[in-house]
Amino acid sequence: MNKIRKGDEVVVLTGRDKKRRGTVLARLDADHVLVEGINMVKKHVKPNPMQGTTGGIIEKTMPIHISNIALFNPATGKGDRVGIKEVDGRKVRVFRSSGEPVGAKA
Repeated sequence: MNKIRKGDEVVVLTGRDKKRRGTVLARLDADHVLVEGINMVKKHVKPNPMQGTTGGIIEKTMPIHISNIALFNPATGKGDRVGIKEVDGRKVRVFRSSGEPVGAKA
């Protein structure tokens, strides 16, 4: 079970985007995710008339390692670690600080 999933709200722990929040757009592999508005870079693109793309400088979201982000806990307003507990025979993600299930409506 993945501790961080697509659609989760996360906080960046390290790097130039430290303390910024964003939503996970995609999980690229076991260790990297794309977070909306985080780790943006400017990419120089050549025009390609065969594909109909124009050239120029575009802003692109680059992957970030999951060790550099933490799941946002709305109860505390901070990033929090995630654990996995078995509840009624199902595996459920829980916040380590409070033991509350992730996504539970307070």
